[in-house]
Amino acid sequence: MARVDTGGNKSASLSQRIVLAIIRSVFRVIFCWKVKGKENIPSNDPFIVIANHVHLLDPILLELSLPRWINFMAKDELFRSPFLRLILRWAQVFSVQRQGTIKKKQQALRRARDLLGTGQILGMFPEGSRSRDGKLRMGKPGSAVIAARIDVAIIPIGIVGTDKIKGINWLWKRPGIVVNIGEPFKVPQIEGKLNRPQMKSLTDLMMRRISALLPPENRGVYLNDEKHGD
Repeated sequence: MARVDTGGNKSASLSQRIVLAIIRSVFRVIFCWKVKGKENIPSNDPFIVIANHVHLLDPILLELSLPRWINFMAKDELFRSPFLRLILRWAQVFSVQRQGTIKKKQQALRRARDLLGTGQILGMFPEGSRSRDGKLRMGKPGSAVIAARIDVAIIPIGIVGTDKIKGINWLWKRPGIVVNIGEPFKVPQIEGKLNRPQMKSLTDLMMRRISALLPPENRGVYLNDEKHGD
């Protein structure tokens, strides 16, 4: 579908804007939903979004909370369902093989670089999968590798409250959800192959930024990190 000028949401298609408007109306009824830190979002420059991941609704909440469309990376397994694959492609999600070959990983990096090179937004969940207990898990190095190769700002986001969306009782409890948008930062750009200590250092740096936006009970493995928030 052709792109249209959407003001602050420049990369969203017309159908995406319509769907988001409908979902936003529904979410405001069933959730007590707040967004903090919108002033931290660049108006036009490309950037990477990193966030904690607890619920299937997290990507939708991020799309609704930011004024520009986010193009997410997702694990290749999600594309195996024909119906889900159709939705993901409509949403401009692209697949990444978590245990893929070097060639596949390089393709993902090129895809990310091309996307950001056109002024768009890349979204990633550094934990790699959802946290079942709502607590932040150890970050995977994939996001850090991409960030170290592409010199753009990174926006950390802490999503609080989606762990309460369980069963069916939550529908009439109107759970409180907060999307905390942190200040942009960058990681050092590293030439050549990253070694394990470098990947861990960069990953921890990114995860601490997310942890700083979460309440202590949700910081998980990063709760007692002395460098928390640096």
